Amino acid sequence: MGILAVIAKRLDALLGPGVMLLYPLYASLRAIESPSTLDDQQWLTYWIIYSFITLFELSCYKVLAWLPFWAYMKLLFCMWLVLPMFHGAAYIYEKHIRRYVKIGGYVSPSSNYTADQRKVLQMMSLDARKSVSQYVEKHGWEAVERAIKAAEKETKKR
Repeated sequence: MGILAVIAKRLDALLGPGVMLLYPLYASLRAIESPSTLDDQQWLTYWIIYSFITLFELSCYKVLAWLPFWAYMKLLFCMWLVLPMFHGAAYIYEKHIRRYVKIGGYVSPSSNYTADQRKVLQMMSLDARKSVSQYVEKHGWEAVERAIKAAEKETKKR
């Protein structure tokens, strides 16, 4: 029974590095190599949130040392951020961070674009969005979709 008690007591130290560092590192490398930007968003957001957690932990270590379940709460939160069934980091980005960070800006729902088209445009920088909008006016959205598919096909060849 002694070995089980030790494992239960140090579960955060045993699982933590794998859940908080190794799997996100592996998934980030896969995201870099994939043609989609959605997984990039998940893993970039994860690393930003993990950095904030680490800074918080380093700044408040003396207080957190008094909380016996802090390590387990951190492990559970990071598992929620990381696990593919939850996509917690992407959820936090979509629901909380995106409204404050306006790198590309906002594409109005009242615009002539569908929800999927607005999502694609919102991932672009302002300059890229302006160029794509001009291209759409000249050639239509179908031409943009053909260009995206051709780029994805070219990326898969490599």
